[in-house]
Amino acid sequence: MNRRGRADEVLVRRVFEEHGAALLAYASRLTGDRARGEAVTREALVAAWRDPSLLDAPVRTRLFAIVRDLVGAGPAPDIALLGAMETLAPEERDVLRALYFQGRDVTEAAESLGVPAGAVKSRSYHALRRLREAVAAG
Repeated sequence: MNRRGRADEVLVRRVFEEHGAALLAYASRLTGDRARGEAVTREALVAAWRDPSLLDAPVRTRLFAIVRDLVGAGPAPDIALLGAMETLAPEERDVLRALYFQGRDVTEAAESLGVPAGAVKSRSYHALRRLREAVAAG
């Protein structure tokens, strides 16, 4: 493997470490099957390895679009939803990422975030309301 190939591999490994869990959760939701979600996530990362320009900012949005295209899902409100997530307070965004993108339950999310389970429930409730409003407003 040449020097550029190694650099690209390191980049893809870093991308996987940072976004892999969220990509897998998203792909599994779209396919309805974890094994198929793993295969789609792998395909998305291979596509990024073959063409690192796909990883130009915003990386997460690009990767989610690649996964969606691989699954064959049409344009979905999920991309609008990801944009709307950036408008949330960091605490709300962290709770939704833990619950929906990382697939944690309330107890696991509470432990990983260092907050009580009640705070996770409250933050997710308010965050989901704000997301619905933001997506509806367009």
